[in-house]
Amino acid sequence: MRYFITGGCGFLGSNLAAEVLKKGDELFVFDNLFRSGSEQNLAWLRRQGNFKFYNSDIRSYNDVEYAIRDAQPDVIFHLAGQVAMTTSLVNPRLDFEINVLGGNNLLECVRKYVPEAIVTYSSTNKVYGDFDNLEFVETMTRYKAEGYENGFDETLALNFQSPYGCSKGATDQYMLDYAKMFGLRTVVFRHSSIFGGRQFSTFDQGWIGWFVKQAIDIKTGALKDNFTISGNGKQVRDILFADDLISCYFSAIENIEQTKGQVFNIGGGMNNSLSLLELFSVLENKLDIKMSYTQLPWRQSDQKVFVADITKAASVYNWHPKLDKETGINRMIEWVSGN
Repeated sequence: MRYFITGGCGFLGSNLAAEVLKKGDELFVFDNLFRSGSEQNLAWLRRQGNFKFYNSDIRSYNDVEYAIRDAQPDVIFHLAGQVAMTTSLVNPRLDFEINVLGGNNLLECVRKYVPEAIVTYSSTNKVYGDFDNLEFVETMTRYKAEGYENGFDETLALNFQSPYGCSKGATDQYMLDYAKMFGLRTVVFRHSSIFGGRQFSTFDQGWIGWFVKQAIDIKTGALKDNFTISGNGKQVRDILFADDLISCYFSAIENIEQTKGQVFNIGGGMNNSLSLLELFSVLENKLDIKMSYTQLPWRQSDQKVFVADITKAASVYNWHPKLDKETGINRMIEWVSGN
């Protein structure tokens, strides 16, 4: 099998790339090395095995066309993207060019040159909007969405909000439409919070890793002042470790006749959900520290709750997360401590 990964030097991309190399398949990595940590991930990948690297930009049709024609992939993981809500608000044009134009560049090249290829797309829960119409119950440590005790499934109405929600949602829908109109074998994954090794988290993307870093800096004395959070800390997400994401993607590919043209909400599910305050409590107990923070206003377009109902993935291609949140957090502490 020939695997082609856009954004292959990012967090998700490098984890999937390493799995391809482990399987002994051919690997082609497409990345412009724009994101912090991508050059380190490229160097790490080169120590894992041999592959072809395209230092290219998803916004350039010529770059995408050349790479797809050259690689002739059987499977494409489309992970290249602008992934931060805050960045989309600061520079919505850049967000559009990367997520929408880049996504269409890829789909057109697949349609023209490798129409039998499998294409998976890393979408987001933000296609469902901010949930302003839902009722939430506030407890001591978290919000709960009334009527969604098992999380949100794929029947939830789309409601694009924010430039990021619009751009990711547009390509989400293009992926599904190219399956309907042109017969492409596309699969869309609407992710909740993914975390794990090779993730160089920042203040606006990768919240588990970011707060683990704050905790370790408190433990080592590198952080003397309070860190900041947006909102009251009761926002809830379900978390999924990278190893489970890898099994999710490869299982979907192995069952492509059942998964093509489909969309799946993917996360850790309700059993692996956490609020910021609950994460802080876990880190305080594990590291014997006090997580002291300063509260900032809520971020624009922040959801009080998103937890993926992963029933569809379980029923269609028998995928379930295997790592519980505590094990995942332990591994994240190890990763951040070592890097």
